[in-house]
This record gives sequence, C-alpha cells and structure tokens, in this order.
Amino acid sequence: VKEVANLSLVGSACDVVSAVYASSKESHPFVRSVCDAAEKGVQSVSEATASCVQPVLATLEPHVAAVSEYASKGLDKLGEKLPLLQKPVEQILSGTKELVSSRVAEVKEAVSS
Repeated sequence: VKEVANLSLVGSACDVVSAVYASSKESHPFVRSVCDAAEKGVQSVSEATASCVQPVLATLEPHVAAVSEYASKGLDKLGEKLPLLQKPVEQILSGTKELVSSRVAEVKEAVSS
C-alpha cells in the first residue's frame, strides 16, 4: 500500500481529492457537519477493528510479508511498463490538453484547406 501511495500519479490524485474535500467542507456547512460525523464514525470503527484484528495479523505476518514482496515486484514491473504512473496528475492533464489542442488545430487546418 505504501508503494502504491508513493507513485506520483496516485499521490497527486489523492492530493487533488483531499483539496476538493477540504474545500467542500469549508464552503458548505451542511457538508462539513455530515463529513465530520462520518469521519468520527470511521475513526471509531477503525480503532475498534484494529484491536480485534491485531492478533490475527500477528499470526498471518509471514504470509503478509510474502504477498507484499510479490506485490512489490509486480508494482515495479507495472511501473516499468506504464511510466505514466510516475507522473503527477497535473502533468498528465497538461499533456492531454496539449495533445487535444494540437489535434484540434490539425483538424481545423485540414478543414480550412
């Protein structure tokens, strides 16, 4: 999970979503109260679940480590095949806008000639 979160695309997407979430909470009092209640509920459930799951995780730790190693290798291969994952959302959007603009310009030129 940490490796996935460290990918530029994933990290920057999370930052964008977080900024929109914070802005929505700040701009709309009703949304803020609903979100605050939901956050408290999730925190309570997480704390309760963590204490119950901890003994199970301790026994599964060797298996989790093996799965984590395979997942890490798979992520490395995925990163090699999809360099897009190493770019932040803003850079991808900017590149996409440039590509679309150039294609539109080509179409306009073709139509006008």
